[in-house]
Amino acid sequence: MQKLLIEGEHPLEGKVVVSGAKNSAVALMPAALLTDQKVVLENVPDISDVGWMFEIMKQMGTSIRWQRRGAVEIKAGSRVIPVVPHELAKRLRASSLFLGPLLARYGKARVSFPGGCEIGSRPIDLHMKGLRELGAKIWVEHGYIMAETEGLRGEEIYLDFPSVGATENLMMAATLARGMTIIYNAAKEPEVVDLANLLIMMGAKVKGAGTDVIRIEGVDSLSGTQHTIIPDRIEAGTFLWAAMACGGDIVVEDVIPKHVEAVLRKLEEAGAKLHVGGDSIHLSAKGRPRAIQVKTLPYPGFPTDLQPVLVAVMMKGEGTSIINERVFDNRFGHVDELKRFGGLIKSDGRTAVITGRPRLSAAPVTASDLRMGAALVVAALGAEGVTEIEGLQYIYRGYERFEQKLAALGAKARIVGIDAAV
Repeated sequence: MQKLLIEGEHPLEGKVVVSGAKNSAVALMPAALLTDQKVVLENVPDISDVGWMFEIMKQMGTSIRWQRRGAVEIKAGSRVIPVVPHELAKRLRASSLFLGPLLARYGKARVSFPGGCEIGSRPIDLHMKGLRELGAKIWVEHGYIMAETEGLRGEEIYLDFPSVGATENLMMAATLARGMTIIYNAAKEPEVVDLANLLIMMGAKVKGAGTDVIRIEGVDSLSGTQHTIIPDRIEAGTFLWAAMACGGDIVVEDVIPKHVEAVLRKLEEAGAKLHVGGDSIHLSAKGRPRAIQVKTLPYPGFPTDLQPVLVAVMMKGEGTSIINERVFDNRFGHVDELKRFGGLIKSDGRTAVITGRPRLSAAPVTASDLRMGAALVVAALGAEGVTEIEGLQYIYRGYERFEQKLAALGAKARIVGIDAAV
């Protein structure tokens, strides 16, 4: 079993380049099913979630291959097996994003209920409800979501919550539906806009992405294209907060600052000195961070995916920090593991109260989801001694070459164990 060893209290210094956005990649890959022509995606991160999407698409009979590092070529023919089997669907939540494209182009889909990290209720009922409104017949049978249609039709759809996944699924389905589809209370995340931009380049008629009302006028067919995936704003935020945990002076490159505005405001509140360029962020941090109050919200609010990392940083904050989780109803599963570093954290429902301490101590810890894994790494960077982190498979779901990037910044991080990579 592999472990990540981190010797803490070494300031980070230097430059780090952000990879392509995980949450964009896993949506844009299914979108390629909407055409029989070649779609090339650039800046695709080499992470395990992308690998599982590869396997799903290969089992469907789709031609998919790496052209070179970061570039994926996808070509879906007229005969695709519209099935996402359980053994692959259970690996990642994004497997649900095959529903919309498969229904739109092939008229049927059989998708096992998706898996992924256990971070609270993330019901797929919004996806199913919206697709039914577009004219699909959907039912559940033996643990599979079964769907079929003789032709989708445009409709006005109101989402009870601005779900990113539901917004993306409905956008993709609506591109080939008859007539106009309007999605109200749509998600505004940059990854939704990235998907819309790909669809537009393929010939779809999409307006309003990035606002809470998206309009899609259906077309008869879509064409191939080439598209570059946006930088991963969560990875960018992770490195910025990591520098806050152990101090240092870093430049995060290939980032879109607008996508992390809420994060930058909180970094400044915590005492960071920032210089924001066109596609880079320079952060300087000394001493302990100041305690802050944060409420996670859908974009453009503070991202829930960085909440575990923030808890880790605030364990060394000067004062008492209060973090209110408003996106998921059970996303403080990382608290017990973080307490092993000596953190003083009380969590109750949607709120965590962190009383900062001047020093934390290394501990053996285990990640059980992606963002918990990032939080444990960040906590280890600021703790005294050598921390052993297990559960690296979760970290690799969303962070490309994470330990190598940290080591390049001066972190004392290395992998040990079977098939260890330096």
